[in-house]
Amino acid sequence: MKRLFLTLSLALLCFGAYSQAYTTLLKGGHLIDPKNGINKLMDVAIQDGKIAAVAANIDPKQAKQVIDITGKYITPGLIDIHGHVFAGTDHDGHLENGFASLPADGFTFRVGVTTIVDAGDAGAETFELFKKNVIDKSQTRVLAFLNVSKKGMYGDENSLEQQNNSFFDARMAADVAKHYKDHIVGIKVAHYHKSDWVAVDRAVEAGKLAGMPIMVDFGGTVPRLSLEELFLRKMRPGDIFTHTYGELIKTKETIVDIQTKKLMPFVLEARKRGIIFDVGHGGGSFTFSQAIPATQQGFFPETISTDLHTGSMNSAMKDQLNVMSKFMAMNMPLADAVKASTWSAARAIKREELGHLSVGAIADVTVLNLREGKFGFYDVARFKKEGKNLLECEMTIKGGRMVYDLNALSFPPAK
Repeated sequence: MKRLFLTLSLALLCFGAYSQAYTTLLKGGHLIDPKNGINKLMDVAIQDGKIAAVAANIDPKQAKQVIDITGKYITPGLIDIHGHVFAGTDHDGHLENGFASLPADGFTFRVGVTTIVDAGDAGAETFELFKKNVIDKSQTRVLAFLNVSKKGMYGDENSLEQQNNSFFDARMAADVAKHYKDHIVGIKVAHYHKSDWVAVDRAVEAGKLAGMPIMVDFGGTVPRLSLEELFLRKMRPGDIFTHTYGELIKTKETIVDIQTKKLMPFVLEARKRGIIFDVGHGGGSFTFSQAIPATQQGFFPETISTDLHTGSMNSAMKDQLNVMSKFMAMNMPLADAVKASTWSAARAIKREELGHLSVGAIADVTVLNLREGKFGFYDVARFKKEGKNLLECEMTIKGGRMVYDLNALSFPPAK
């Protein structure tokens, strides 16, 4: 009888352990998962670093850890497709291995970002150093657009490295991009200020050779180059135009006519062609004078990104959630802002294993508070717009591991 009792007890213990099918259960939250068309109250369960279950009411007894997130929003881990994280100590490096870039892990998890894409800091000659010093050492998933200039973004915008056509080696860029295809998502052209198409053309050539999209930061030139020609004759479907809502200056055209406030017709044609329009807010590339009339005409961005660097984080941009909140102040629905920062971003960089919470997907999860009140947002021209909501990161999970917890919801109480 004693042996039978011990056997039954052991069986019950084993059953209890076995029945706890999930490591973590996020319970009571409002799930926004654009890929799967979900925008309602749903529980999300995690096991072995993957999404194990998504359902309206998952039994808490099945999880080792249950986190109550009632009243909060659950989204896939946010993806910022335009940042600068090749941080270093080279005093001439600027964005490449310099002081203007930022350490990824310091400015991602705390705002719900689990993946950041460095936008062209490294070129073909310097990517190995970037990989060794940043990509391989970061907890954040760091991907990259490789600069078409083999020297990357070395020095300031007018430096030799960024204006010398001999540095734009399409074949070399494509070879490095293909060799590091697990880390490189495309080719970047930026800060080129001559009135010719050399940088864009060679980036497109490199993109074709590598089978990857390009991201274009259209450098200012005198005389100005045509956005219509860029969108309709140079870029390909799936290529990305960043700094979409930049201001009109004598060296750059804009998507909204500054006089009539009407969207340029060729911009709509470009969207139909499949050109992807990205925010890339930055320290000097977002104005309400462009964004308000554009969004009033229904022209919201496919992807929301920060252009994170030391100049933007302490100014109008701040972080990914602030940029999302800024677009919500211009009547972009929350679900659309989430889509532009998750599934649409993943598709733009051709990393469709990211940006969603399908069962079996990588468990990159962001939990958000939607604060209500009176909030102010300003642009790079220092004009202000008020909004009624501000997104705040409550919790970030990457690969099933808690990496940020604002209010210690995942911790047991002190005794």
